[in-house]
Amino acid sequence: MVENMAENQRSKYVGGAEGAPPLPPPGGYHGARRAGGGLDAAAGLPPASGSGDVTYAPGGPAGKKPVNTIGLIAISVTALFVLVLLLMMGAGGTDALYGATLLVLQLIVVGVIVAAMLTPRGRMLGSIALALTLVFNVATVGAMGALRSAATHAYDGTKSDEQKHEQGYPGVKGTANSDVLNGMTLEEVQAKGDALMAEARERVTERFGYTWVEGGKVDISPERNGYGGESMLKRYTSTTWTTSEPVQDNSRKRAIIRVINEVVLEYGMWDLYALNSPESGISPDVLANLYGSAEVERQHTWEYYTDKFPEPLRFYVDAYDLSKDSTGQFRQQREAIQQQFGEPLEGVQLMIFAREVLSDADRAAYEEKLKEYPGF
Repeated sequence: MVENMAENQRSKYVGGAEGAPPLPPPGGYHGARRAGGGLDAAAGLPPASGSGDVTYAPGGPAGKKPVNTIGLIAISVTALFVLVLLLMMGAGGTDALYGATLLVLQLIVVGVIVAAMLTPRGRMLGSIALALTLVFNVATVGAMGALRSAATHAYDGTKSDEQKHEQGYPGVKGTANSDVLNGMTLEEVQAKGDALMAEARERVTERFGYTWVEGGKVDISPERNGYGGESMLKRYTSTTWTTSEPVQDNSRKRAIIRVINEVVLEYGMWDLYALNSPESGISPDVLANLYGSAEVERQHTWEYYTDKFPEPLRFYVDAYDLSKDSTGQFRQQREAIQQQFGEPLEGVQLMIFAREVLSDADRAAYEEKLKEYPGF
C-alpha cells in the first residue's frame, strides 16, 4: 500500500501534462505584480542608470606605457657609436681612436644617456646604453686596438705611403748596413759562442771538478727595424750552461771567474767586467734591487759581461747563490726558471747573446731588398 502511494505521488511530476502544476488564470493571479527592476531588483541590486543597456569601451592593457623617445635615441646612438669604434679598431685605426673628434662624440653620447636616465620611462634603455658604453668606449676599445697591434705588429693605422714603405726596411734604423754585411753572421756567432762556452766549461771542470747542465733552448727571433716593421736581422740567445753543484763561497766564485777570463782573453775578447760591482756606476738602490745587496759580498747574484766591439757576440757569466737570499724572493724566481727551462737553482752559468746579425741564408735577399732603400 505504501508503494502504491509513493507511485501515485511520483506520477504527479512525470509523464504527460496531467501531472504538471496548473497554469495561472488569464491576467495572472490577483494582486501579483512584476518587480520593477527586473532580475537585478529581485536580487536586491540597484538599478542601472539610463536605459539599462550596458556599453563597453575598448581600452589597452592595464599599466602599459609607451616607450620614451629619448631612451630609444640613447640606445640607438650608443650602439652606432660602439659599432664605429669596433670597425675602426678592426681596420687598424688605433691612432684615430684617440683623436679629438671621437672624444667629442663620446661626450655627446654620454650626454644623451644621462638625459635618458633622467626620464622615468627612458631610465631602463638609458641604463642599458650606459652599461654598453662602460664596456665599449674610446679608452677600452683603444686599449684593445693597441694590444692587437702589439700582438700582430700591425701598426699601419693612419700611416702615409712613405711610412708604410719604411716599415718594410730590411735592416735596423741607426745600424750601418756595411757593418751588417761585413760583420759576423748568425752562423759565425753560434759557432764561436759554442766553442767559447765549451772551452770555459772544460777548464772549470779540470780545475775544480764541477759538472755542467744545459738549460733552455736556442732562441732566434727577428729584430724590429725601427720604423714599425720587422727586420731581416736576427737576435740570438744561446742555451745556458750551469754547474750542477752550488758555488756559495765567494773566494771560489772569484777563482772560477779568473779561469773563465783566461779563456775569454784567448778568444780575443776584453776582460770580464763585473756589472754587479759599485764600480760599474750603477746606483746602490739599483744594485740592491738587481743583485740582492749593494755590497758584493752579500749579493745573491754576480754578473759578468764581455764582448769585442764591434762584433755582435756578447758573453755573460752569472753566479747564483741562494745562501745570500735574505728574503726568499730570489729563490722563487729561480724555482720558476728551473721549472720552465730546466736550469739548476744555483751555480755558475754561461750564456751567449747577440743582436742584429744576418743569416747566410738571408744575405742575398737582404742585399736585394736594400736596393729599394737608397740612403737608408
